[in-house]
Amino acid sequence: MNDTNKGIVGFDPATFVVIKNSLYAAAEEMKVVLAKTAYSPILKVAGDYSCGIFDVTGQMVAQGPDLPIHLGSMPDAVKAVITAFDSFQDGDVFIHNDPYFGGSHLPDVNVVTPAFHKQRLIGFACIRAHWPDVGSATPGSYGAVTEIYGEGLRLPPVQLFSKGILNKDVDRIIFANVRTPDERRGDLGAQIAANRRAAERLGALADKYGTDVLVSAMEEVLNYSEKMMRTLLARLPDGRSSFEDFCDGDGVIEDGETDDKSFTIRMTVEKSGDHISVDFTGTDGGVAGPMNAPLSVTASGVYCALKTIVDPEGLIPPNSGCWRTINVTAPEGCVLNAQFPSPVVYANHEISHRVCDMTFGAVAAFWPDNTMACSQGTSAVVTFGGQDPRNRQRYVSYETIKGGFGARPNKDGINAIASGISNTMNTPIEVLEMSFPVRVEEYALVPDSGGAGCYRGGLAARRTWTVLDHKARASSCLERTKSPPFGLHGGGPGMVAKIWTEDAGGKIGIAPGKGGFDVPSGGKIHLQVPGSGGFGDVKQRSIEAIRADMVDGYITQEAAIKVYGVTDIKGFLEE
Repeated sequence: MNDTNKGIVGFDPATFVVIKNSLYAAAEEMKVVLAKTAYSPILKVAGDYSCGIFDVTGQMVAQGPDLPIHLGSMPDAVKAVITAFDSFQDGDVFIHNDPYFGGSHLPDVNVVTPAFHKQRLIGFACIRAHWPDVGSATPGSYGAVTEIYGEGLRLPPVQLFSKGILNKDVDRIIFANVRTPDERRGDLGAQIAANRRAAERLGALADKYGTDVLVSAMEEVLNYSEKMMRTLLARLPDGRSSFEDFCDGDGVIEDGETDDKSFTIRMTVEKSGDHISVDFTGTDGGVAGPMNAPLSVTASGVYCALKTIVDPEGLIPPNSGCWRTINVTAPEGCVLNAQFPSPVVYANHEISHRVCDMTFGAVAAFWPDNTMACSQGTSAVVTFGGQDPRNRQRYVSYETIKGGFGARPNKDGINAIASGISNTMNTPIEVLEMSFPVRVEEYALVPDSGGAGCYRGGLAARRTWTVLDHKARASSCLERTKSPPFGLHGGGPGMVAKIWTEDAGGKIGIAPGKGGFDVPSGGKIHLQVPGSGGFGDVKQRSIEAIRADMVDGYITQEAAIKVYGVTDIKGFLEE
């Protein structure tokens, strides 16, 4: 601990640890409050949100066990409120979602609450939660548009409550622009309640230890994480490496094109001592569709990968201090540093996934034992909505389906699990069918979808929905339909994603990897998400592992013969 800081505020190491852990416990308690009070399945069950506690300057001091995608961009959400307003009062609540003013994409709604002790500002609580709908032409707000104006309701930082009094005009504007206002109002109330709990916990800490001690301890938590990050980083070898990959497209087929045009991302990673830089010079320029990422979103993907690599045991408290030793740059106007009014809704997770996986690929050149093969590389979003025939009310369903987790230097990948920048859970089938007029016909692992290698990549999942007794409007956002998840050090790629429709008569239709489409009554949506890459030479895979994969149904007999070199299937299984 910083001895100078100790002399100023008078806390000892034990007090520091207690305050630090109390801050993280408060952030985790925010998560519990939100999960117990939210209305939409994506929040109360799947957990698509992040909770954080911030100091008076907007630096994140503590984040709950939530989504890594928000690590780099949530501080900007709080700083945007600080910039927009001159002063704060107890009982104030602020809301915004503007990607060009501290947000990520419009469905991620930030609620920011200042915390006070004896009329002194001591910090902020913020929750970024994914709302299943914020308007636009497509249920779920995931349309393939060409300007942010078409992506839904865009809120700059505005004051929702002043000294505990609701601003009814702002409230009316918000809920007049969403398809499911009652559900959205419930989710917003849950965010406000969770922030209030965090503010209460900060006040209690200030009561116990004194305001000066608490504020100084929050600063020391940031310094502590920075010091630990630098220490662990310095232990790893120096190195420099470049990596490139291409994205499937932006969802918009422009004049003269016959297919969604792919684009390329290029990165160079250089580590020297206790510092690491990631430069995206050479990356393609901004695109017409919503695959443009604000720089903070790009940085979040990099931060996620490097935190995982440098601190695999999770010893370092995740906060703004961790990122002081990492520098992320991208040319202004390129697809990774979006400029207004470029659309961004897909990029929030698809670009974060991509640069996270690419960072693993780049550092594999000089940290081969600290990385892993490419995971599924997409959030695999499917939204659909319409009028529920059971109650004549409008509904919107938003889901992300999990694929393979990348193979590692000493372990197979994990099947059908959130990976990389995500930490969300599947919505249970029972909850889905109870909440929406659909039936899930299949939810299964896909054999042979994990990349071959000494260690096999995680398997993909396939899900089929049937739309019941109504016509639905759906949309999808998938990557890795053209560019398969890569393997490392000789490992093979994972299987690509695909999506298609089927009408009640069995006729197969094409659904876009990104964009909207209609599903008739009785029609089906079939989605197969990507597998993940393998690690190491397939010739080095153990006989026992191959046999176990065949018994478990993870690989077929055909793959055992063609990919893994098994010559006598019957004898092999009987050994």
